[in-house]
Amino acid sequence: MTDQDAIGAEILRQTAARGAGRSICPSEVARALEPAEEAWRRLMGPVRAAAIRLAQEGRVEVLRKGKPVDPAQEVRGVIRLRAPA
Repeated sequence: MTDQDAIGAEILRQTAARGAGRSICPSEVARALEPAEEAWRRLMGPVRAAAIRLAQEGRVEVLRKGKPVDPAQEVRGVIRLRAPA
């Protein structure tokens, strides 16, 4: 199983590589860490948890419908991640 530090590092790597103002889907992180067909899906919960932790630390922004959401609130639905502005 991939630990939270590895997931967080991959989120930061991908958001930095994507560039300012551009976002990534959490599934991109899961697929990079677990490329086997369908196996990446089990990482979606841990990827979301790591993203929220990084957002609380101010290291990434969690977006919902293109707008930043407060990571202290419950984050529901489809999200995307980007480096902070």
